Amino acid sequence: MARRPTIKDIARQAGVSESAVSFALNGRPGVSQDTRARIRRVAEQLGWQPNSAARALSGERSGAVGLVLARPAHTLGVESFFLQLVSGIQEVLSAARTALLFQVVEDIDAECAVYRRWWAERRVDGVLVVDPRTSDPRPALLEALALPAVTIGEALSPADGDGEGDGDGDRADPAAARPALPSLVPSAAPSSVLSSVRADDAGAMAQVLEHLHRLGHRRIVHVAGLPGLAHTVRRMESLRTEAARRGLGPDQVRSVLTDYSDAEGAAATRRVLAEPEPPTALVYDNDVMAVAGSGVAAELGIPVPGRLSIVAWDDSALCRVTHPRLTALVRDTAGFGRLAAEELLAVLAGDPPGVRISEQPRLEPRESTAPPPAHTEP
Repeated sequence: MARRPTIKDIARQAGVSESAVSFALNGRPGVSQDTRARIRRVAEQLGWQPNSAARALSGERSGAVGLVLARPAHTLGVESFFLQLVSGIQEVLSAARTALLFQVVEDIDAECAVYRRWWAERRVDGVLVVDPRTSDPRPALLEALALPAVTIGEALSPADGDGEGDGDGDRADPAAARPALPSLVPSAAPSSVLSSVRADDAGAMAQVLEHLHRLGHRRIVHVAGLPGLAHTVRRMESLRTEAARRGLGPDQVRSVLTDYSDAEGAAATRRVLAEPEPPTALVYDNDVMAVAGSGVAAELGIPVPGRLSIVAWDDSALCRVTHPRLTALVRDTAGFGRLAAEELLAVLAGDPPGVRISEQPRLEPRESTAPPPAHTEP
């Protein structure tokens, strides 16, 4: 195994003392500009990199940010959303010479444990937080750790998640919901270090329902993702609101929950199509479930769009190569990732936490949506 170059190697090659190398590489005064440039040139030629553990002990930045996914592992291999999101994140971080530390865990408790460990080890300078939940322990934990973070998506408080409120704008004390922290967490009240980037899920759902309603659909089922995720709740709430606005009740328009996988999407499709009055349109929370649902319809002899219209929430190559091509919401997922990474780097550079809004998705009608059977335009 090749030996990593050391400060001693750089000093020998550059013809200077080890202390001069330390001063030059750490940006400290004590060496001339010419000497500093020569030392850095030699360090680059030798492939020297600072030791992350030593840098952490000195209080310097780690040069890395973290991303933890608490999702069932079997759903990540087939869903294009996270691949596109991470590609956008990585594009910005690579340009800034910042590493991305990535980990997949089983649940939210394990995710919080990773944040505590990363904080204690000074492994990352900040984190990107995905899948905001309706009752989410992570914002309070990250604030208590004073670990800069950007939430990708709009988090809901418990008061928002139950759909009810007293109307006076009051909220429960956030401290009451904070998780128990290890003794190594600072006891002082933390200041907010959280930013967010948000997508207009409500507006996107309004586009979808308007399209289907205009075609004449009155029995619509939304095949939703994981329960408890803030964006799942937002989409379901928006579906109910938009349906009620058009005079459609919960017996006509409703949501069913899945885990985002093709297997669950197919199973949900079979269940709703076997009902006495099956839906004439299905809206799927991702492209994989939509393609699986289209396959189930074909298996059951239900023509798309002749008897069943299908809409996918996320557009992808799958939607465009399936026959018929699937109507889908087109959004710049990689751009969403770039926006999140830019916001985190800005916070790490000293900017105050803020909120950024991603580009509005647009519905792309294709061959999978049409008027339901026997429908005539008014």
